[in-house]
Amino acid sequence: MSLKGTKKVDTNRYELEISIDGAKFEEAVAKAYRQNVKKMNIAGFRKGKAPRSIIEKMYGESVFYEDALNILYPDAVEGAIEESGLTYVDDKIDFEMVSIGKEGVEFKVKITTAPEVTLDEYKGIKVEKQKVSVTAAEVTEELNRMADRNARMVSVEDRAAKNGDITVIDFEGFIDDKAFEGGKGESFSLTLGSGQFIPGFEDQIIGHNIGEEFDVNVDFPADYQAEELAGKPAVFKVKIHEIKVRELPTIDDEFVKDVSEFDTLDELKADIKAKALERKQKTADEQAENDIVDVIVNNMKAEIPEAMINNRVNQMVQDFAYRLQMQGMNIETYIKYTGSSLDEFKATFRPQAEKQVKMRLALEKIVELEKIEVTDAEVDAQVEKMASDYGMTAERIKASVPVKEIAKDLAVNKAIDFVKENAIITEAAKKTAAKKTTKKSEEDKESK
Repeated sequence: MSLKGTKKVDTNRYELEISIDGAKFEEAVAKAYRQNVKKMNIAGFRKGKAPRSIIEKMYGESVFYEDALNILYPDAVEGAIEESGLTYVDDKIDFEMVSIGKEGVEFKVKITTAPEVTLDEYKGIKVEKQKVSVTAAEVTEELNRMADRNARMVSVEDRAAKNGDITVIDFEGFIDDKAFEGGKGESFSLTLGSGQFIPGFEDQIIGHNIGEEFDVNVDFPADYQAEELAGKPAVFKVKIHEIKVRELPTIDDEFVKDVSEFDTLDELKADIKAKALERKQKTADEQAENDIVDVIVNNMKAEIPEAMINNRVNQMVQDFAYRLQMQGMNIETYIKYTGSSLDEFKATFRPQAEKQVKMRLALEKIVELEKIEVTDAEVDAQVEKMASDYGMTAERIKASVPVKEIAKDLAVNKAIDFVKENAIITEAAKKTAAKKTTKKSEEDKESK
C-alpha cells in the first residue's frame, strides 16, 4: 500500500491517490472468501465448504472485491495520510474508485485538513497583570463567615418574636373557612424576614410569644403558582412553640483553637491572609495567561474548516452530557427543561469552541516554529499521572489515548510556558501609580 500522489483541490482540501499492490489485494480477497464462505450455500457442496474458484465462477471473480477493499481501506488511508504529512480534521472522507482487479487497487480520497497558520507576533507580548492584595476587612469577613458557620441555636423565652428570629410553629390555612391542601404544617422552622412564606405572613408573627395562638391574614399573590389559591384572601391559624436565635461565638484565641489548627487569632488571621493572597495571585496569573493567549489568537491568520469547530462543539456537548450523567440526568431531559432544541443547545458552545480551536492552532504553530519537543520520559510521566487520576493502568491509558496525542498536548503546554516566559508582564496597579507620580512631577515643574 502506498501514496502515489497528493494534490490540493481547495482550501484545506487535499486529494490523495492511493495504490494497493496485487499481492496485498490477493491476501485480502482470500481473507474475504474465508469470512464469507461459511454463510454461502452452493449446490453440490456442504454449506461453507464451496471452493473459492467455484464461487467466483458462479458470481464473478469480483465477488469478494468489495469486502477485500473494506479490509484494507482503513490502514491504506491512514498510512497514506501519515505519509503525506497532512493532518486531517474530519472523519468524512470522499472516495473515488480508479481501478480494481487482480493487479491491485487504485483509488482516490479527498480529506479536510488542518489550516495553514501564520502568526504575526507571539514573543514579547505586553500584558498587564492586576496587582493583588488582601485587606484587613477581607480577613475580618472570612473570620465572620467562620463564626457564622459555627453559630449555635439558642432558645429565647423572655421576649416576643422579632425579625431575624427562628420560630417553630404550627399553622393551618383556610379560605372561606375551609382548609386547603398544602396549607398545613407542624413544628415548622421559619426564619422571620427570610421571605420563605407569602408576603405579610412572617411580619404578623413578629410580636407574639411562645404558646400564643393567633390568626394571620394574608392575600395570595395574583401570580401564585397554585391557580386555585392565586389572588384569594386566606386565614392561617398559627401557634408558636419555640423562638430561637443564632448565637455567634466570640472570635478569640479559644474560638481559633476550636475551629482550626492554630492557637492564636493572629496566627489564623495570617493564614487567612496568605491563602486569600495565593488565590488572588493565581486568578491574576490565569487572567494574564488568558490575555497573552488572546493576543496570540488575534495575531493568528487561518481559514479554519467548519468541521474543526463542529468537532470541538460535539466534544464539549459530550463532556457536558457526561457531567449530567454523573448527577443522574441525561442531556435529552436537560435540553427539554431548558425549552430549547439540540441545535440551539449546541450553538451556545460555539463561541467558546471557536476560540479553543484557534488557540490550539496558534499554539501548535508555535511548537512548530520553536521546534518544541517532548521526550519519551515526559510522555511516560504524563501517562502515569493520567492513570493515577483516572484509576486505570498505564496500559489502558495508552490503549484509550494515542501516545501521539498525549505528546501533542504536552508540546502545546510547553508552548504556553514559552509565550509566558517571553511575555512582558507589568502590574496594572504599579503602572497606574507611576502615571500619578509622573503627573505630580509635571505639576511640580509648572508650579516652579
